[in-house]
Amino acid sequence: MIEKVNVAEKLGRFKEHWSPKIVGEVNDSYVKLVKFQGEFVWHKHETEDEMFLVVKGSIVIRFRDGEVVLNEGEFAVVPRGVEHMPVAEEEAHVLLFEPKTVLNTGDAEDARTLRELERI
Repeated sequence: MIEKVNVAEKLGRFKEHWSPKIVGEVNDSYVKLVKFQGEFVWHKHETEDEMFLVVKGSIVIRFRDGEVVLNEGEFAVVPRGVEHMPVAEEEAHVLLFEPKTVLNTGDAEDARTLRELERI
């Protein structure tokens, strides 16, 4: 049976920031929902690209040589190996599309590193 996913309903199931939740799978990738607020950690993913789609609010993805501002309905792909830091001044809701091998903090480990993600 094909599962329909209601993004708003899934986002309503959790409150924590920087804690991606798995909501679907496409081949060898996960579809994740996450809430951003404040600054994340500078990091990179050596072998994986990441897609950030803003569902609600706006975010900034900082790079060492600039930044990209994403508003609702906009997305950007961060290529593998590119150091970046997501930031949201106010709470933002983001859909991530990334390979199953992606560790949320990439090559940087801190208190927000999640080795296993919750599926909702």
